[in-house]
Amino acid sequence: MTLSVLTIVKNRSAHLAQLIEGLRRSTHCPDELIIVDMASNPPIHAEQARFPIHVLRLDGPGLPLAAARNAAARAAKGDKLLFLDVDCIPMRALTGAITQCLHDHDVLICADIRYLGPDDARGEWEEADLLSRAHGHPVRHFPANGLRQEDNAGLFWSLAFGLHRQRFFDLGGFDEAFTGYGGEDTDFGFRAREAGLPLLFMGGAGAFHQYHDVFDPPLQHLNDIVRNANLFRKRWNIWPMEGWLDAFETAGLILRSGRGIHVLRQPSAIEVEHARMLLPVSP
Repeated sequence: MTLSVLTIVKNRSAHLAQLIEGLRRSTHCPDELIIVDMASNPPIHAEQARFPIHVLRLDGPGLPLAAARNAAARAAKGDKLLFLDVDCIPMRALTGAITQCLHDHDVLICADIRYLGPDDARGEWEEADLLSRAHGHPVRHFPANGLRQEDNAGLFWSLAFGLHRQRFFDLGGFDEAFTGYGGEDTDFGFRAREAGLPLLFMGGAGAFHQYHDVFDPPLQHLNDIVRNANLFRKRWNIWPMEGWLDAFETAGLILRSGRGIHVLRQPSAIEVEHARMLLPVSP
């Protein structure tokens, strides 16, 4: 049983260092860590650990999230994949729990995410202390321990998830027609459902989400979200990210119709700043 951990990063070297530290403390050592650097400035460098670390460079503008995750999967040698967003610190038990679950099941697994405050995990830290400080997501609910099947494919999220490498490629990976921010993970979850791949939520062994600025709605990604939402609706005949789209519409930024979404204006700098918030949000 071989496990490749995959992450993608742009200019978040401090977050990446804590992700690697979490992997160093894992009770089940991963077989490798693949890092895809989305044109960070300066380029990402990671010191070797007790597992191999490989850094790939993906040049280009913006946040090519789908392309970066696909590049990481192509580079992976493990037969099982654990994708972690760069702002996640894996708990000690996560890699072992994912490996065992994928040994027992052919499934798509989302791991529980516990959110940290702005002063947490900024230097030395202990997992028990982080657990006492962290809080769960307001919308996605995980079992305290073990696995629960989740029938709503729209709740798949890409912060911390695992599946068999071959399954990833059988599904076609992330669709690179979704460019920039938003929609690509929901599309992946829908395609997994169409392929009959069960979605499981795993509790007890998850990851800590390191604090960073969060915007609700994410006005700075308006154009990406609109483009990707139009693509998603043409494919699945429903709107994704409806909470964000409703907020855009209420603010007079977009107009939705049967023909799609049209951008009426761009948000002001003041509007973007007012959208900044502390707690995690969901589309």
